[in-house]
Amino acid sequence: MQTSRQNASSSSEGSQDQEPDMAKLMGFSGFGKKARTFDLDKMFEQTRRTAQEISKNKSKADSGDDDDSDAEGDDPRKRFVQKTANKSKQADSDGDDDDDDMIGPPLPPGFSRPSTSNKASTESDDDDDEEYEEDDEDNLPPEKKIPATHEIVLNHGNKSVSAVALDPSGSRLVTGGYDFDVRFWDFAAMDPSLNSFRSFQPFECHQIRTLQYSITGDRILMVAAKPQAKVVDRDGFEVMECVKGDQYIVDMAKTKGHTAMLNGGCWNPKVKEEFITCANDGTVRLWDVNQAWKQQQVIKFRGQGGQKTNPTCCVYSRDAKLIGAGCQDGSIQLWDMKRPLVRPTYQQKNAHGMGTDTSCITFSYDNLIFVTRGGDDTMKSWDLRNFKRPVNVVTGLESFYPVAECCFSPDDQMILAGQSVRREQEGKLMFYDRHTFKKITELECGQGSVVRCMWHPKLNQIIIGSGSGLAKVFYDPNRSHRGAKLCMVKKRRKRVEPDIVKSEHIVAPVMSRRGRHRNREEPQEIMAYKKQMKDRQDPVKSRKPDLPIKQGQGGRIAAGGSTLSRYVAINIALTKKVDPNISARDAILRHAKDAEENPLWIAPAYKHTQPNPIFHESDEEEEEEEGGPSWSKKAKLDSASKK
Repeated sequence: MQTSRQNASSSSEGSQDQEPDMAKLMGFSGFGKKARTFDLDKMFEQTRRTAQEISKNKSKADSGDDDDSDAEGDDPRKRFVQKTANKSKQADSDGDDDDDDMIGPPLPPGFSRPSTSNKASTESDDDDDEEYEEDDEDNLPPEKKIPATHEIVLNHGNKSVSAVALDPSGSRLVTGGYDFDVRFWDFAAMDPSLNSFRSFQPFECHQIRTLQYSITGDRILMVAAKPQAKVVDRDGFEVMECVKGDQYIVDMAKTKGHTAMLNGGCWNPKVKEEFITCANDGTVRLWDVNQAWKQQQVIKFRGQGGQKTNPTCCVYSRDAKLIGAGCQDGSIQLWDMKRPLVRPTYQQKNAHGMGTDTSCITFSYDNLIFVTRGGDDTMKSWDLRNFKRPVNVVTGLESFYPVAECCFSPDDQMILAGQSVRREQEGKLMFYDRHTFKKITELECGQGSVVRCMWHPKLNQIIIGSGSGLAKVFYDPNRSHRGAKLCMVKKRRKRVEPDIVKSEHIVAPVMSRRGRHRNREEPQEIMAYKKQMKDRQDPVKSRKPDLPIKQGQGGRIAAGGSTLSRYVAINIALTKKVDPNISARDAILRHAKDAEENPLWIAPAYKHTQPNPIFHESDEEEEEEEGGPSWSKKAKLDSASKK
């Protein structure tokens, strides 16, 4: 045992002796953090003493000589626990001291290492600043949170903008209207001229009803006033088109698609390849992008009395567990996706006025309530936990469009709704409190009704579509991010004018040598001018159009008789000229002698069977039955009367 202790102590001493030598060899004044050393003799001695004390205390407890005070104050278990606690505290303090020691090579003179306490204090200060800013943002009144200090105007067309969609990242905007056009806007690529980079008509002569990006932003659902919906990619190229159903089948569940005009559509917020559409055939159909030839499921809607009713809008809940739809009979029906789609899970028959079109259903971000916009100029909020009556109601909110919309703010505390107005009146965007439905403020949006509205949570910007053919984006430079801010900070692009070579002659009355010398100093411009003039002479490079035709009518006649009209014109019309002074009767009778001598059509057919032609001769009885004398008799009477 002693030899082992001696070896251990000698090894520790040897390591201590070797440490400065190794430091000098490596070029360091020290190795940074010091290694902890253990004195084995003291440790063994301390354990021996504690064992002796424990044994003595046990013997005293067995003899019963200790008093109550000794039992309380000199309990060996308590003292052992106290000693171990003291050792742990001492070890922690040693560890703190070791942490305070330098780690790594020493710093050059004049530099100081930041302490952990300073770091902790700076981090706490940053956290306090962030919390302070958040508190300031939360303490602001609701009207101050609306990003509407600045706006940009996007000119879509002359008719109402009935659909607006913004991708999840907020980089591209898509607008559709009653003029059948769909326009693509890219905020990052636009300059202050605010021109769209693409425009096309996906449905030819059908009004656009709904545009929506998928949850990944790579596809767009397009719904128009026709039975077939389309899915296109980010650039507008078609991905799939839904099939059209058979309109002569009575049971709508037996058809493969819609048979009447679509009213709306919506992507699944959880499954990126699934979407729904509703139409005037009384059904809501679930589709898969990869299977365009048939829907996945069919939901048939029944109104009061079991009669068929048409859904005017459809939407998924935020968690994709419910499908909601508003019907033309004023009812609202919600279907649970986990149950058979035979009967609605929730139904409110008198949600809005009978015979009015419910234009919008939107769920809150916490998925506790949803808001409906009815055609009876009302907006109502509903709670599924008490679906018998609406929570709040707003009246007098006019709606002239079947696609009028309402939405929630990103903080889920306000509700936005556009107001419809008459022509040449100022449209307004209304802001209501979610809990009380009291009007917070209103935002003037210029001439025309506010049809569509949305508040993007990532950009913190508000986009509306108006009835005057304009789409507006409201933002705040201090609270909004990217989006409209990107295109407004750019410089307007200069218009590149095409190079036009004019045929005007410039006559200089005085040509000085100085001017000629200047031209010699700029040979590149002269060479470029000569090249342009040379290209102007080349009909291919200058794209010289075909010269007009001096002869002929109805377009350019091909040369050499390559067409039938050219052949007829050359061989018949031009070779055999007819004298215009001869009457038409004389021109025909001049061929009578040739026809008698050389018959071509009728006489050769009867040459063998009937060489002598026999003509029909009318009798007097037939003439009387026909109601008058024959032409020969008339001719005789005329000749007699003349004589």
